[in-house]
Amino acid sequence: MIAQLQGQLVEKNLTDVVIDCAGVGYFVEISLHTYSLIPDGEHIKLYTYLLVREDAQRLFGFAEKSEREVFKLLLTVSGIGANTARTMLSSLDPSQIAQAIANGDVRTIQSVKGIGAKTAQRVILDLRDKILQVLEDPQISVLPSNRGRDEALSALETLGYVRKQAQKVVDKILSDQPDATTEQLIKQALKQL
Repeated sequence: MIAQLQGQLVEKNLTDVVIDCAGVGYFVEISLHTYSLIPDGEHIKLYTYLLVREDAQRLFGFAEKSEREVFKLLLTVSGIGANTARTMLSSLDPSQIAQAIANGDVRTIQSVKGIGAKTAQRVILDLRDKILQVLEDPQISVLPSNRGRDEALSALETLGYVRKQAQKVVDKILSDQPDATTEQLIKQALKQL
């Protein structure tokens, strides 16, 4: 298996790059997250994953090892193929996906184009235990299941706030006050949004 490529960037597109490694040009499929991290026209290094199927061999590249690990985990879920996994990594960065899986946040995963409620639930169910073992990121923590959190987020969304922003604020409040009621969460979040 090809684990990484290091060479001169020949071509850079939103969905793929061509890397010249000792005179051989490798076509590597990438996510938008990786695209945003690749500098133009320089010597680059990508961590890769070679996907071999009966009808094709596809090489996927990642700027970070953590992104490659999330991609490999996503491929283990029934109903998630390489294109869907790459779309997920283009829509959300690896830490957002890991955080959503760890906390059972179906809505965040479902916000990715092409992923329905059942697939999002399957991703969480299949990967919840695995994601924290693979990504040893101190910023990713499992929040205790809190019905008040979900209700507060729904209320803030109804009031017109963007879910991702509201989620950050509510999670911060919960980390300081784990026993906060729904009303307290909403009041404090409104002060901070």
